[in-house]
Amino acid sequence: MLVKPYTELKPEKVEMEGTVNTTIRWLIAEKEGASNFFMRLFEVEPGGHTPFHSHPGEHEIFILDGKGNLNSESGPKSLLPGTFAFVPGGEKHQFENTGSQPLKFLCIIPSDY
Repeated sequence: MLVKPYTELKPEKVEMEGTVNTTIRWLIAEKEGASNFFMRLFEVEPGGHTPFHSHPGEHEIFILDGKGNLNSESGPKSLLPGTFAFVPGGEKHQFENTGSQPLKFLCIIPSDY
């Protein structure tokens, strides 16, 4: 079992091309003993975004703080604290901060991502 504050983990700059002012903290992954799902915490600064991209693995998202959009080929969907989203594998998407505070969200992915 593992219990600890997320602040003990150093945020890492997301280096994927097309990313602006976004960090990630790997909360639970293989090194913690997870074998089925991994949990990540993203923080997107005002004006920042992830790239518009797709990949085979699905995402389960829960918005903690901030305001933004989940952009897709069908248009933007509003993200506010307490909302959740499901991004199927293969669907193009982008997380964009549209507010004045950091957009913070949990992202759960399959371990074979």
